[in-house]
Amino acid sequence: MPIKQLLEKVAAYLSESDIEQLEKAYRFAELAHQGQVRKSGEPYIHHPVAVAEILAELQMDITTLTAALLHDVVEDTGVTLDQIEDEFGETVRHLVDGVTKLKKRMKFKSNEEHQAENHRKMFVAMAQDIRVILIKLADRLHNMRTLKYVPEHKQRQKSKETLEIFAPLAHRLGISKIKWELEDISLRYLNPKQYYRIVNLMKKKRAEREKYLDEIISALRSRLDEMEVKVTDISGRPKHIYSIYRKMVSQNKEFNEIYDLMAVRIIVDTVRDCYAVLGVIHTIWKPMPGRFKDYIAMPKTNMYQSLHTTVIGPKGEPIEVQIRTMDMHRTAEYGIAAHWAYKEGNDVQKNNFAEKLKWFREMMELQQETKDAQEFVESLKMDWFSDEVFVFTPKGDVIELPAGSVPLDFAYRIHTEIGNKCIGAKVNGKIVPLDYKLNTGDIVEILTSKHSYGPSQDWIKIVKSSQARNKIRSWFKKQRREESIEKGKEMVEALLKKHDYNVGEVLTPERISEATGKFNFQDEDDMFAAVGYGGISTAQVVHRLTDGMKTESPVVLPEVKSLPRKNRKIDQGVRVKGVDNLLVRLSRCCNPVPGDDISGYVTQGRGVTVHRADCPNLASVPEERRISVEWDSNSTHFYQVDIEVSGFDRIGLLNEVLQAVHDSKTNLSAVSAKGDRRGIASIHIRLGIQNINHLKSVVERVKKVRDIYSVRRIIQ
Repeated sequence: MPIKQLLEKVAAYLSESDIEQLEKAYRFAELAHQGQVRKSGEPYIHHPVAVAEILAELQMDITTLTAALLHDVVEDTGVTLDQIEDEFGETVRHLVDGVTKLKKRMKFKSNEEHQAENHRKMFVAMAQDIRVILIKLADRLHNMRTLKYVPEHKQRQKSKETLEIFAPLAHRLGISKIKWELEDISLRYLNPKQYYRIVNLMKKKRAEREKYLDEIISALRSRLDEMEVKVTDISGRPKHIYSIYRKMVSQNKEFNEIYDLMAVRIIVDTVRDCYAVLGVIHTIWKPMPGRFKDYIAMPKTNMYQSLHTTVIGPKGEPIEVQIRTMDMHRTAEYGIAAHWAYKEGNDVQKNNFAEKLKWFREMMELQQETKDAQEFVESLKMDWFSDEVFVFTPKGDVIELPAGSVPLDFAYRIHTEIGNKCIGAKVNGKIVPLDYKLNTGDIVEILTSKHSYGPSQDWIKIVKSSQARNKIRSWFKKQRREESIEKGKEMVEALLKKHDYNVGEVLTPERISEATGKFNFQDEDDMFAAVGYGGISTAQVVHRLTDGMKTESPVVLPEVKSLPRKNRKIDQGVRVKGVDNLLVRLSRCCNPVPGDDISGYVTQGRGVTVHRADCPNLASVPEERRISVEWDSNSTHFYQVDIEVSGFDRIGLLNEVLQAVHDSKTNLSAVSAKGDRRGIASIHIRLGIQNINHLKSVVERVKKVRDIYSVRRIIQ
């Protein structure tokens, strides 16, 4: 009976009622798969039983084991999800659905797209219940163990996918027991020559290494007994074949140049004992500089905890030593599976469990932002399944980023708005360029400004993480939409005025709602955006908006009389509500321009002074001196605005920035530029612009110049 070995494994921790349910699930699966055989020729039921056995070694709960036995019945037999729910409940149904591939009859452009959609479906289900991926990992591990029965091209395809998706995922979840085996098997099929070469070389030196290891362990036990440090176990841990292969490739070394082929693992009772053992080891042998890592004080994101040190052993060869408690050892082997019970615990335990999977929530945010499944999977490989660096916030929080990340990646990982408002960065207290590559241990501080005009197009090329890249693209997409909405409104209003309509009478909520409904737009913003980018003509929208209105009596605008010459004031483009013929001046501290929210106040002998509404100098002005002001839409006045452009200092940068300003048909009244020793150029430009939209268009042109990091408006 294939289930006998499984029942022996679960008898140690499952109840009798759980075992009865497991037997029921086995009978259900056996009947469903009756007559089916695997490529190896054995009955198909052997596969789901083997998957359940792998999960039983991780001591997973009865729900997971039940779903493991049933995980292929929907995909490969006539059983439906509704039948599974009727027999085993809603949770088992969800787990089985999560690991079931999408049907081939659905339309996909390619096999790659089909596979990417399968992965996306799996990750979405995994976000709701982590047990989905544990079943999938066990399923993949058994398939890899039996890979010899499939054609060679399938062997390579499955092995490549395993190295790119499943082994890194097992590492992310801390399940090293599965990760190592997946990597070694994959290497055997992808590069059999190197795999068997390493295996043979390890066999030749095994006896020599084991003898050396026995000497080290004996010396350690003797000294630890003298110091009365209680040790649960000391053992040798051979390096896995794939990890040796990676070291040979990444460090360009031959096998005989790799000394730490075996590590010593010491398991103790308490955290205090871990550090006591570390002290003893460092008194016996000299530690190698830079090779000590404290993963107890600062655990890895996959919950791994241990002390690592490399010392020079008795024969002058490096020896890696790992020190941990039994709980840490279990977590290192079984990862998230070892912590599964936390989900059933109290609120504190649940919060701890959720915090450990914070990276997972971020991954699902990426899934929501990325429409294309293949792009989503590629982003996962880049952000979550690649090598990483660990950097610190100024408060000491640890942030994990893909290797090669820059301060912008850090900024967007903290918060989207911090990334969008970034104008510079400090690493370890020193200002660095935004393309500075971060190293593990760096303390990163992001400099922001509320007057920043947002990301530069160059940032998309600078950032390493797809998370940051998607957020930058999202910002540009949103900006373009807002500009289209504003442009569309202006075009509609202009055409209404041209045909002598009163804009206020036409653009009522009722008429706008009726027009959007007729064009099948969701809301007025969609309609105006379509006008702005040319998706629908202005005339069509105006026709709908004015449908049924009489135009025989167009609105007559009141006649505007000119002021006597001696009383004329300089046109500042601002009107004082309810008062004519007042002298108006714009404040130089904040340089307001049309489109800014403004406020005015009366000054003795100088008329009305106008500030930006958010200008800090307004706070000291008494309320009784304030006066309502508004922009005059008919003004042709030009306004002075200062902007600061920052970027990588190179030959020709200033010329290209000035050319961009020139191309935008903008007057330029002053320029100053300087570079510093860090290779950052700062360019100060004074522009003559008409309104806030004019300024935005200039800023966008300048930001497109290569090597520009940020453009911001200067408020003095």
